[in-house]
Amino acid sequence: MENVYQKLWTQAQSLMPGGVSSPVRAFRSVGLDPLIVSHAKGCKIYDVEGRCFIDLVMSWGPLMLGHADPEVVREVQNAVREGSTFGALSEREIKLAQKIKEAIPSIEKIRFVNSGTEAAMTVIRLARAFTGRSKIIKFEGCYHGHSDFLLAKAGSGLATYSLPGSSGVPEEVLKSTLVLAYNDLEALERSFHRFPNQIAAVLVEPIAANMGVVPPREGFLQGLRSLCKRFGCLLIFDEVITGFRVSFGGAQGLYKVQPDLTILGKIIGGGFPVGAVGGRAKMMDQLAPSGPVYQAGTLSGNPVAMAAGLQTLEMLQGQNPYRKLEHLGRELEDGLSKILQMKKIPFRLHRIGSLMTLFFTSHEIENYEDVLKSDSQRFKQFFKEMFEQGVFLPPSPFEAWFLSLAHSKSDIQKILKAASKALNFKPNS
Repeated sequence: MENVYQKLWTQAQSLMPGGVSSPVRAFRSVGLDPLIVSHAKGCKIYDVEGRCFIDLVMSWGPLMLGHADPEVVREVQNAVREGSTFGALSEREIKLAQKIKEAIPSIEKIRFVNSGTEAAMTVIRLARAFTGRSKIIKFEGCYHGHSDFLLAKAGSGLATYSLPGSSGVPEEVLKSTLVLAYNDLEALERSFHRFPNQIAAVLVEPIAANMGVVPPREGFLQGLRSLCKRFGCLLIFDEVITGFRVSFGGAQGLYKVQPDLTILGKIIGGGFPVGAVGGRAKMMDQLAPSGPVYQAGTLSGNPVAMAAGLQTLEMLQGQNPYRKLEHLGRELEDGLSKILQMKKIPFRLHRIGSLMTLFFTSHEIENYEDVLKSDSQRFKQFFKEMFEQGVFLPPSPFEAWFLSLAHSKSDIQKILKAASKALNFKPNS
């Protein structure tokens, strides 16, 4: 007799491409059928068969406070009672914009959209209009959503499925996108000389987090800032993942480097669909209706997402949780490192605060080419063993792990106990 899971998974595959609404959720790179969730609370996620997992995916980053935080839920319920969407400006939208502006000094004005992809599309259009130039520089392994001109050698799901880009994207669309190795300032300077007065913007994840976590080399971000200024090009930080996660001021606050424009998402929606573009007023005022750069959205500034985001940011600001998250992250990092060293397994573990990735390799990792040298088969087996023991890791070796304030020292110890057992496997077994 078909059980509940089998029935739902069969139905999902008949209704949705690959049975999912986003590729990495299909678990294909780890050789399993996907998780089908019934509910989640705190740092625990439960499937339709009643199994409980400690969650290190946390919806890919938005849930700094954990699943179904009571205070966020209360604010969302209050917002829904007042109306789920208005198609007009709301007070919560203004308050959230003010909160973000106070946290991130490089942002003088902000435009809310509905996703990181929308934010990236908008910021590129804005940069091209402001500079009068057409070319964009991005970096291998950095993912900025699924708009056509940014899918060249991107990370995240494209890395998971070993895709150089996407079918359906015309070659001519990608001609205006230059793709360089992350952490390579010399390549960037060569590109400026090769295409003088043609490059509108350099778009970068200040901490690469879509090919796994790859920190910027010392001086890299400062070098980007200097070169962009020297060649009259805009510097854009994609802080969809890092914004409000690595510090309340994001990666730009952590590294003390101010971009011209910033895109945000995830945490600023508190678990609801959201994205944003922010930057200096003279640039942001190019957006309609103030200027000639058109952008619009039916659900932009949705009051429910604004309520969840505002409550989340107020709690992060009030609790100043980053020290706790650093301690939890360090405990997990130290514990995993000790286990791997004892078992003589080659590894690199990259962590910044509550954001981390374990790579199975002995090589230094500074860019996408380095990332691809890691042992994806060993990760696949590690994922299976951890999943079997009730730990939900990202189902890809090229994604970040996320901790939240809902995780406890007890949860970290359970993760480490599971890892010690999971790492007993032999490669390719």
